Amino acid sequence: MDAEKILYDLGRRIRAQRKRIGLTQEELALVAEVDRSYFGAIERGERNVTFTVLYRLCLALRCDIALLTTEMPPIGNAPPEPEA
Repeated sequence: MDAEKILYDLGRRIRAQRKRIGLTQEELALVAEVDRSYFGAIERGERNVTFTVLYRLCLALRCDIALLTTEMPPIGNAPPEPEA
């Protein structure tokens, strides 16, 4: 899986959570202290967010980071899962 797909998937998950709690892009950007156009690019998968920005978004989205990242496929040369 390539980075573009990962960013697109993360943006889709962020958008779904934003809509679930009933915020507009502008409202969420204001609460998370990010530029609205930058936030729109995050939702479209056009921006690779830092952990700090992701953390602030999750606070504004009232969710844990794990909600947005659980079951995302590995990228590149990720080590294989250990055998049980």
